[in-house]
Amino acid sequence: MDGNGRWAKARRHNRIFGHIRGAKIAKSVIEECARLKVPYLTLFAFSTENWFRPVEEVSFLMLLLRRQLIREKKMLMDQNIRFQVIGEVGRLPASVRGVVMDTVEETSGNTGMTLTFALSYGGRQEITLMAREVARQVKMGLLEENEVDEALVAGLLPSSFLPDPDLIIRTSGESRISNFFLWQSAYSEIEFEAKAWPDFNNEDLHRILSSYSARERRFGRTTDQLQLR
Repeated sequence: MDGNGRWAKARRHNRIFGHIRGAKIAKSVIEECARLKVPYLTLFAFSTENWFRPVEEVSFLMLLLRRQLIREKKMLMDQNIRFQVIGEVGRLPASVRGVVMDTVEETSGNTGMTLTFALSYGGRQEITLMAREVARQVKMGLLEENEVDEALVAGLLPSSFLPDPDLIIRTSGESRISNFFLWQSAYSEIEFEAKAWPDFNNEDLHRILSSYSARERRFGRTTDQLQLR
């Protein structure tokens, strides 16, 4: 969900204004994806690199996150949405972390869409944590070298409860995934959207989903092989 700050500055507003607008767009997209029965939606809300932003902006983003979770908890329950989180949650301020984990707990029984916020998240950091766990298990004799395969690696990632994403949407005209799901995105379809996140709307979502549904996903196979399956 990129481009909040630049969107605001282009309109001669403070970057904070863009984040407020971005939160409204996020709510709209969440509700629409739930209505469409999308099984999993992950929002890259705050990266590990975002901690380097100005202190005032980071503090506001934390307050905004806390406020939105408190405000939208009823919506999550009403729409049967299960809330999850990935990333270095321990780095969040205690008051924010408490609301985040309370929301995870209170929605744990919901059986509809799984909504995951990536908070203080980075793909490289996630892979590093997985590598440390592999090293620990090998050192303790719990794991042999020849037992390390793709399935084991995927299972040890902190986000292993999520399936690999079918579709990744990156807004604001940037053509990179910026440290998001580096392992999991190997065969994801990626849509680079020119609009900044505050200008994104449900029509854009439908357009991108329609484009995605027309794509042939071969996963290394040929079209002829797929037709024989």
